[in-house]
Amino acid sequence: MAKKILIVDDDRDLVESLSQVLRANGYETASAGSAAEGLRELLAVRPDLVILDVMMETDTAGFEAAGQIRSPRPTSRYRDVRAVPIIILTAIGQVTNSRFSLDPGDNFLPGIEEFLTKPVDLDELLAKVKALAG
Repeated sequence: MAKKILIVDDDRDLVESLSQVLRANGYETASAGSAAEGLRELLAVRPDLVILDVMMETDTAGFEAAGQIRSPRPTSRYRDVRAVPIIILTAIGQVTNSRFSLDPGDNFLPGIEEFLTKPVDLDELLAKVKALAG
């Protein structure tokens, strides 16, 4: 059975391009154009991996969505999907001149498995998807 990837980004052209590449590599895809829609799709689709933009309806919408997904609260509506791997794919560093990475003490984003910047190298993205979703 094909692994399901949820792409959450307000750039519809990017979503379509990534969907085509992922489907050509054997993955099923679902998409959402905002963080709020992405959270709804997460519960409906139950993906094996989420590719999540940061700047959508607000400058930090993706970070906020990731925080909701990872919430340790026992009453969280996302408790059954909180372990889904998340790849942040964003141009936030270019827009804000901020640097984010997964290295502790370096604007660390807890609960995020990978952080990639746009424009993304598709081979690198596919390698990360394969490593996290299979």
